[in-house]
Amino acid sequence: MSGHASGLSLGRSRAPVPLYARAVLTVDLAALRANWARLNAASGRAECAGVVKADAYGLGLAEIARALTEEGCRTFFVATVREGRATREVQPAATIYVLDGLLPDAEAEYAGFDLRPVLSSLPEVRDWAAYCRARGRKLPAALHLDTGMNRLGMPQEEVEQLAAAADLRDAFETTLLMSHLACADHPGNPMNEAQRQRFEVLRAKLPPAPASLANSGGTFLGPAYHFDLVRPGIALYGGRAHEHAPNPMRPVVRLAARILQVRELSPGATIGYGATYTVARHSRIATIGCGYADGFLRALSVATGEAGPVGYIGDYPVPIVGRVSMDFTTVDVTGVPPELARRGGWVEVMGHRVTVDDLTDRAGTIGYELLSRLGQRVYRVYEGLEG
Repeated sequence: MSGHASGLSLGRSRAPVPLYARAVLTVDLAALRANWARLNAASGRAECAGVVKADAYGLGLAEIARALTEEGCRTFFVATVREGRATREVQPAATIYVLDGLLPDAEAEYAGFDLRPVLSSLPEVRDWAAYCRARGRKLPAALHLDTGMNRLGMPQEEVEQLAAAADLRDAFETTLLMSHLACADHPGNPMNEAQRQRFEVLRAKLPPAPASLANSGGTFLGPAYHFDLVRPGIALYGGRAHEHAPNPMRPVVRLAARILQVRELSPGATIGYGATYTVARHSRIATIGCGYADGFLRALSVATGEAGPVGYIGDYPVPIVGRVSMDFTTVDVTGVPPELARRGGWVEVMGHRVTVDDLTDRAGTIGYELLSRLGQRVYRVYEGLEG
């Protein structure tokens, strides 16, 4: 055990935790694969892709892409060319779409790694068509049709111009027509059906091609939203797809931090920046090695009189108290036996009992933000490795 920390349950992980690790993110790849399988079943006849942008939502692109491929995923969506290249390195046979679209004069960066740009405007279409003509090859790309998100995507007037420009369309291979739902996390929002109908109208103006509309939430809206391919993201990683509804996905991540120090405080003592928390009784307060530089949100801070999130030492709940700072968070361990709440011990601040969504509900944000902000100072361990 020399050189490695003990006292942290890591399931089937093959990698021991080094003694210097102050915070550990455990990624359950078996749960990830089970989530993809559930989404794949929910998508019916449509292909189920995987969105692995932002380092697979902060969990490690290479490990996540390998695990999804083992389960049967063949198509991946990334945001940037750099992410696409990283995905190609670990999955040579995968179909990879780049959601940023086509950046000016960067065509060779896409083609050289067999990356498919998601073309979101006529200028992008013209540039990709010209590049294909110059090389005498009909390279693949997706067309992004704007159905009301008003972010990226071709508005109706550009779709109609492209429909009339057979020379542009014929210069490359359209392998996907896609759009993006704005309100899929709220199943009853009428914009979902409005966008679906809009997508039908716009894609009918173009030659037939495989179609994709559904993200995580859209996958659970039913067959009318599935088309030929669904693109789940947050649900793969255990986050909920629909607000105010039970979450059928398995938790994928656990975040634990080391106890750096335990202090005895008397009534009236304050904790942390701004002295925003005052203890009302004799208390034992532990400082753990996890703060907002590690991705643990500052909005999870707790002032006097507030009921904030809790972590766990074994089965003992330990409430967060005071402000979350750059490097540290403080928790009340008064009710925990001293042999457990000790220097070098572990506090689980996110996992099965306190989920990603529990924390982000408290912080007033979404699971996407918390996961994607988990910093590189957090040591990563992968459970459920196959092979």
